[in-house]
Amino acid sequence: MSGIWGNKIKISIFGESHGKAIGITIDGLKPGNEIDLNYIKEQMKRRAPGLTNLSTARKEQDEFQILSGYFNGRTTGTPLCAIILNNDTHSEDYKKTSNMLRPGHADFTGRVKYHNFNDYRGGGHFSGRLTAPLVFAGALCRKILEKRGIVIGSRIESIGKIRDKSSVDIVSVNKDTLLDLSKDGFPVLDKACGEKMKESILKSKGEGDSLGGIIETIVINLPAGIGDPFFDSVESTLSHLLFSVPAVKGVEFGEGFNITTMKGSEANDEYYMSKDNNIKTYTNNNGGILGGITNGMPLVFRAAVKPTPSIAKTQKTVNIENRENVILKIKGRHDPCIVPRAVPVIEAITAIGILNLMEE
Repeated sequence: MSGIWGNKIKISIFGESHGKAIGITIDGLKPGNEIDLNYIKEQMKRRAPGLTNLSTARKEQDEFQILSGYFNGRTTGTPLCAIILNNDTHSEDYKKTSNMLRPGHADFTGRVKYHNFNDYRGGGHFSGRLTAPLVFAGALCRKILEKRGIVIGSRIESIGKIRDKSSVDIVSVNKDTLLDLSKDGFPVLDKACGEKMKESILKSKGEGDSLGGIIETIVINLPAGIGDPFFDSVESTLSHLLFSVPAVKGVEFGEGFNITTMKGSEANDEYYMSKDNNIKTYTNNNGGILGGITNGMPLVFRAAVKPTPSIAKTQKTVNIENRENVILKIKGRHDPCIVPRAVPVIEAITAIGILNLMEE
């Protein structure tokens, strides 16, 4: 198994959900980058569990320890390693059903891949718990990008069948809108829709079920010319990272699948010369990317997050030890909807991917 990604900025994650700690090593950060510890803590808190009734009851402070690559407040240029201790684990919840394959989880595929040696507690290395170190790395990369004027923000476009009625102007979205969304624990534009989404999550939770949703992410002030065609395109780079986030099952850029309903005359983003002498487009159907390369317009994509697979309802499955059909009722502490906590994760891996594309 390899837990390594990247070429200019390389990241390597390690640990399991119920192990002693989880962590990350980041290689390729240039020396002298200032590390804002408070900024990292703010980003980590956005993802941390147990803060609202929309989240799992597992309480982890996600306090990190930087072990290397950091001195006098700045990066040294050597590999930067950080760990996050696991404190609130209830491993006994998983021991009782360790031989039962949980539907929607990687229990079966993990057993096959790792010959029954995988850590099943809380999903082990497959767990969304491993996104915490990704947020740590993303916060570092994001701060570097912000100093270059590049801003990342997201909103919850939908939860289940409820959609945010308002939408972001993906042609001329401003910095303040994205920053405001990033400070919101449940980022939506239409607050009334947001309340309905929260109600639907709690209703589903009460029924022992879960919900999924769509996250829309926008990046502004990216210069034109970032990325390469084919294998190192902006889409392929970000998609690789996006699909590495547990529960992400779909990704689209710009108008995405909807662009197939348009004619070429409608889908093409026509150019014009702006007042500040920059080349811009009237529309942004291609999401700020053409030929795998940024064109200077806002980068826009959406990630589809599936419903949390751990639910309280009884489900049909197989006892893999005696290979019999059984009924499973999962116990433990789980998110009724992972979408709100996935927002900072999506933004973090976006920052990692973009910085990797931009570094020389």
